[in-house]
Amino acid sequence: MADTAPRQAAPETMLSVNNIEVVYDDVILVLRGVSLEVPKGQIVTLLGANGAGKSTTLKAISGLLKTEDGEVTRGTVTFDGETISNQDPEKIVRKGIFQVMEGRRVVEDMTTIENLRLGAFTRRDKNVRRDMDMVMDYFPRLKERAGGLAGYLSGGEQQMLAIGRALMARPRMLLLDEPSMGLSPLLVKEVFGIIESINRDQGLTMLLVEQNASQALKLADYGYIMESGKVVLDGTQEELLSNEDVKESYLGGGEQRRSFKNLKSYKRRKRWL
Repeated sequence: MADTAPRQAAPETMLSVNNIEVVYDDVILVLRGVSLEVPKGQIVTLLGANGAGKSTTLKAISGLLKTEDGEVTRGTVTFDGETISNQDPEKIVRKGIFQVMEGRRVVEDMTTIENLRLGAFTRRDKNVRRDMDMVMDYFPRLKERAGGLAGYLSGGEQQMLAIGRALMARPRMLLLDEPSMGLSPLLVKEVFGIIESINRDQGLTMLLVEQNASQALKLADYGYIMESGKVVLDGTQEELLSNEDVKESYLGGGEQRRSFKNLKSYKRRKRWL
Protein backbone atom coordinates (compact mmCIF):
# COMPACT_ATOMS: atom_id res chain seq x y z
CA MET A 1 0.00 0.00 0.00
CA ALA A 2 1.40 3.38 -1.00
CA ASP A 3 2.37 5.83 1.70
CA THR A 4 -0.26 8.57 1.63
CA ALA A 5 1.19 10.67 4.46
CA PRO A 6 1.70 14.28 3.32
CA ARG A 7 5.29 15.29 2.72
CA GLN A 8 6.60 18.21 4.70
CA ALA A 9 7.26 21.15 2.41
CA ALA A 10 10.86 22.29 2.12
CA PRO A 11 11.47 25.58 3.95
CA GLU A 12 11.36 28.71 1.82
CA THR A 13 14.78 30.04 0.83
CA MET A 14 15.29 33.55 2.18
CA LEU A 15 18.89 34.15 1.07
CA SER A 16 20.71 32.69 -1.91
CA VAL A 17 24.37 33.26 -2.76
CA ASN A 18 24.91 32.07 -6.32
CA ASN A 19 28.45 31.30 -7.51
CA ILE A 20 29.90 34.65 -6.45
CA GLU A 21 33.44 35.90 -6.93
CA VAL A 22 34.73 38.80 -4.83
CA VAL A 23 37.66 40.99 -5.78
CA TYR A 24 39.38 43.60 -3.60
CA ASP A 25 41.18 46.63 -5.07
CA ASP A 26 40.34 45.39 -8.59
CA VAL A 27 43.04 42.70 -8.43
CA ILE A 28 42.82 40.46 -5.32
CA LEU A 29 40.48 37.51 -5.82
CA VAL A 30 39.15 36.42 -2.41
CA LEU A 31 36.03 34.36 -3.11
CA ARG A 32 35.95 31.88 -5.97
CA GLY A 33 32.50 30.63 -6.92
CA VAL A 34 30.84 30.56 -3.48
CA SER A 35 27.25 29.32 -3.34
CA LEU A 36 25.02 28.79 -0.33
CA GLU A 37 21.39 29.03 0.75
CA VAL A 38 19.74 30.10 3.99
CA PRO A 39 16.15 28.87 4.47
CA LYS A 40 13.66 31.11 6.25
CA GLY A 41 13.60 30.63 10.02
CA GLN A 42 16.72 28.45 10.17
CA ILE A 43 20.27 28.89 11.44
CA VAL A 44 22.95 28.15 8.85
CA THR A 45 26.62 28.18 9.83
CA LEU A 46 29.67 28.96 7.72
CA LEU A 47 32.81 27.33 9.10
CA GLY A 48 36.50 27.55 8.28
CA ALA A 49 39.88 28.73 9.48
CA ASN A 50 41.14 32.31 9.41
CA GLY A 51 41.47 33.57 5.85
CA ALA A 52 39.00 31.08 4.39
CA GLY A 53 36.69 33.85 3.18
CA LYS A 54 33.89 33.59 5.75
CA SER A 55 33.76 37.25 6.77
CA THR A 56 34.11 38.36 3.15
CA THR A 57 31.05 36.26 2.33
CA LEU A 58 29.05 38.07 5.02
CA LYS A 59 30.21 41.44 3.73
CA ALA A 60 29.20 40.47 0.19
CA ILE A 61 25.69 39.88 1.56
CA SER A 62 25.46 42.96 3.79
CA GLY A 63 27.02 45.38 1.28
CA LEU A 64 29.97 46.22 3.54
CA LEU A 65 32.42 45.19 0.80
CA LYS A 66 31.92 48.64 -0.67
CA THR A 67 33.49 50.23 2.40
CA GLU A 68 36.68 48.17 1.83
CA ASP A 69 37.13 48.56 -1.95
CA GLY A 70 35.62 45.14 -2.51
CA GLU A 71 33.10 44.10 -5.15
CA VAL A 72 31.08 41.06 -6.23
CA THR A 73 32.41 40.68 -9.78
CA ARG A 74 30.55 37.50 -10.75
CA GLY A 75 27.44 35.71 -9.55
CA THR A 76 24.54 37.14 -7.54
CA VAL A 77 23.26 37.55 -4.00
CA THR A 78 19.46 37.41 -3.74
CA PHE A 79 17.24 38.12 -0.74
CA ASP A 80 13.60 37.09 -0.99
CA GLY A 81 14.08 36.75 -4.73
CA GLU A 82 15.51 40.27 -5.19
CA THR A 83 19.11 40.73 -6.32
CA ILE A 84 21.04 42.79 -3.75
CA SER A 85 24.62 42.28 -5.00
CA ASN A 86 26.76 45.42 -4.57
CA GLN A 87 23.90 47.51 -3.16
CA ASP A 88 24.72 50.15 -0.55
CA PRO A 89 24.74 48.73 2.99
CA GLU A 90 22.09 51.17 4.24
CA LYS A 91 19.68 49.91 1.56
CA ILE A 92 20.35 46.31 2.56
CA VAL A 93 19.74 47.14 6.24
CA ARG A 94 16.38 48.62 5.31
CA LYS A 95 15.48 45.39 3.51
CA GLY A 96 15.92 43.60 6.85
CA ILE A 97 19.50 42.22 6.85
CA PHE A 98 21.62 43.24 9.84
CA GLN A 99 25.23 42.19 10.41
CA VAL A 100 26.82 41.84 13.86
CA MET A 101 30.43 42.58 13.09
CA GLU A 102 33.44 40.65 14.35
CA GLY A 103 34.91 42.42 17.37
CA ARG A 104 31.51 43.70 18.61
CA ARG A 105 32.02 47.39 17.60
CA VAL A 106 29.91 48.87 20.38
CA VAL A 107 30.10 52.64 20.92
CA GLU A 108 32.18 52.70 24.08
CA ASP A 109 31.39 56.24 25.23
CA MET A 110 27.63 55.67 24.98
CA THR A 111 25.58 53.85 27.60
CA THR A 112 24.13 50.39 27.13
CA ILE A 113 20.66 51.88 26.59
CA GLU A 114 21.97 54.42 24.06
CA ASN A 115 23.71 51.65 22.11
CA LEU A 116 20.46 49.69 21.97
CA ARG A 117 18.50 52.75 20.81
CA LEU A 118 21.10 53.22 18.10
CA GLY A 119 20.05 49.87 16.68
CA ALA A 120 16.51 51.19 16.18
CA PHE A 121 17.51 54.29 14.20
CA THR A 122 15.85 53.04 10.97
CA ARG A 123 12.52 52.37 12.67
CA ARG A 124 9.47 54.63 12.65
CA ASP A 125 7.05 52.41 14.61
CA LYS A 126 5.96 52.72 18.24
CA ASN A 127 7.24 49.36 19.50
CA VAL A 128 10.81 50.35 20.35
CA ARG A 129 10.14 50.31 24.11
CA ARG A 130 8.60 46.86 23.89
CA ASP A 131 11.60 45.53 21.97
CA MET A 132 13.95 47.11 24.49
CA ASP A 133 12.20 45.07 27.18
CA MET A 134 12.50 41.97 24.99
CA VAL A 135 16.27 42.46 24.64
CA MET A 136 16.63 42.93 28.40
CA ASP A 137 14.71 39.69 28.95
CA TYR A 138 17.15 37.81 26.71
CA PHE A 139 20.19 39.55 28.24
CA PRO A 140 19.60 40.21 31.96
CA ARG A 141 23.22 41.34 32.34
CA LEU A 142 22.48 44.30 30.06
CA LYS A 143 19.53 45.30 32.24
CA GLU A 144 21.83 45.37 35.26
CA ARG A 145 24.25 47.66 33.39
CA ALA A 146 21.72 49.68 31.40
CA GLY A 147 22.98 53.10 32.50
CA GLY A 148 26.71 52.33 32.42
CA LEU A 149 29.09 53.10 29.57
CA ALA A 150 29.47 50.27 27.07
CA GLY A 151 33.26 50.61 27.20
CA TYR A 152 33.22 49.28 30.76
CA LEU A 153 31.30 46.11 29.89
CA SER A 154 33.15 42.81 29.77
CA GLY A 155 33.86 41.16 26.43
CA GLY A 156 30.90 38.81 26.84
CA GLU A 157 28.58 41.66 27.80
CA GLN A 158 29.71 43.69 24.79
CA GLN A 159 28.92 40.71 22.55
CA MET A 160 25.47 40.51 24.12
CA LEU A 161 25.03 44.25 23.54
CA ALA A 162 26.04 43.92 19.89
CA ILE A 163 23.45 41.18 19.35
CA GLY A 164 20.82 43.11 21.32
CA ARG A 165 21.48 46.24 19.26
CA ALA A 166 20.93 44.19 16.11
CA LEU A 167 17.62 42.87 17.46
CA MET A 168 16.48 46.45 18.02
CA ALA A 169 16.54 46.92 14.25
CA ARG A 170 13.83 44.23 13.97
CA PRO A 171 15.84 42.38 11.28
CA ARG A 172 14.40 39.70 9.07
CA MET A 173 17.82 38.08 8.87
CA LEU A 174 20.82 38.31 11.19
CA LEU A 175 24.43 37.84 10.07
CA LEU A 176 26.67 36.91 13.02
CA ASP A 177 30.43 37.15 12.54
CA GLU A 178 32.43 35.14 15.11
CA PRO A 179 30.24 35.75 18.20
CA SER A 180 32.46 33.42 20.25
CA MET A 181 35.68 35.35 19.57
CA GLY A 182 37.59 36.16 22.75
CA LEU A 183 35.02 34.64 25.11
CA SER A 184 35.56 32.03 27.79
CA PRO A 185 33.98 28.59 27.19
CA LEU A 186 31.30 29.36 29.79
CA LEU A 187 30.35 32.64 28.11
CA VAL A 188 30.41 31.01 24.67
CA LYS A 189 27.86 28.48 25.91
CA GLU A 190 25.70 31.26 27.37
CA VAL A 191 25.79 33.44 24.23
CA PHE A 192 25.06 30.52 21.91
CA GLY A 193 22.18 29.45 24.15
CA ILE A 194 20.65 32.91 23.85
CA ILE A 195 21.12 32.88 20.06
CA GLU A 196 19.28 29.55 19.94
CA SER A 197 16.45 30.95 22.09
CA ILE A 198 16.07 34.00 19.83
CA ASN A 199 15.85 31.78 16.75
CA ARG A 200 13.31 29.51 18.41
CA ASP A 201 11.15 32.27 19.93
CA GLN A 202 11.28 34.85 17.13
CA GLY A 203 11.76 32.58 14.11
CA LEU A 204 14.66 34.85 13.14
CA THR A 205 16.73 33.59 10.20
CA MET A 206 20.49 33.59 10.90
CA LEU A 207 23.74 33.04 9.04
CA LEU A 208 26.47 32.33 11.58
CA VAL A 209 30.18 32.57 10.77
CA GLU A 210 32.33 30.69 13.27
CA GLN A 211 35.68 29.06 13.94
CA ASN A 212 34.20 27.23 16.93
CA ALA A 213 32.80 24.42 14.79
CA SER A 214 31.63 22.28 17.68
CA GLN A 215 29.38 24.95 19.19
CA ALA A 216 28.18 26.22 15.80
CA LEU A 217 27.15 22.77 14.57
CA LYS A 218 25.23 22.07 17.77
CA LEU A 219 23.22 25.21 16.99
CA ALA A 220 22.80 25.15 13.22
CA ASP A 221 20.32 23.34 10.99
CA TYR A 222 22.79 23.26 8.09
CA GLY A 223 26.44 24.06 7.57
CA TYR A 224 29.01 24.98 4.92
CA ILE A 225 32.78 24.60 5.27
CA MET A 226 35.07 27.03 3.45
CA GLU A 227 38.74 26.81 2.54
CA SER A 228 40.75 29.23 0.38
CA GLY A 229 37.71 31.19 -0.79
CA LYS A 230 35.61 28.16 -1.77
CA VAL A 231 32.95 25.97 -0.19
CA VAL A 232 34.47 22.49 0.08
CA LEU A 233 31.70 20.67 1.94
CA ASP A 234 28.12 21.23 3.07
CA GLY A 235 25.47 19.21 4.84
CA THR A 236 22.92 19.05 7.62
CA GLN A 237 23.97 19.30 11.24
CA GLU A 238 23.87 15.52 11.59
CA GLU A 239 25.81 14.88 8.38
CA LEU A 240 28.64 17.23 9.31
CA LEU A 241 28.87 16.12 12.93
CA SER A 242 29.18 12.48 11.82
CA ASN A 243 31.58 13.15 8.91
CA GLU A 244 35.00 11.66 9.71
CA ASP A 245 36.91 14.36 7.84
CA VAL A 246 35.02 17.10 9.70
CA LYS A 247 35.73 15.35 13.00
CA GLU A 248 39.44 15.12 12.23
CA SER A 249 39.85 18.64 10.86
CA TYR A 250 37.41 20.71 12.95
CA LEU A 251 36.17 18.70 15.92
CA GLY A 252 39.42 17.08 17.08
CA GLY A 253 40.76 17.05 20.57
CA GLY A 254 43.10 19.99 20.25
CA GLU A 255 45.27 18.69 17.40
CA GLN A 256 46.35 21.15 14.73
CA ARG A 257 43.63 21.56 12.14
CA ARG A 258 44.56 20.11 8.74
CA SER A 259 43.30 21.24 5.37
CA PHE A 260 40.66 19.06 3.73
CA LYS A 261 42.67 19.01 0.54
CA ASN A 262 45.50 17.26 2.39
CA LEU A 263 43.30 14.43 3.63
CA LYS A 264 43.56 11.27 1.52
CA SER A 265 40.00 10.02 1.43
CA TYR A 266 39.09 8.59 -1.99
CA LYS A 267 35.37 8.89 -1.31
CA ARG A 268 35.77 12.53 -0.37
CA ARG A 269 37.85 13.35 -3.43
CA LYS A 270 35.40 11.59 -5.68
CA ARG A 271 32.54 13.56 -4.16
CA TRP A 272 34.14 17.01 -4.22
CA LEU A 273 36.26 17.04 -7.39
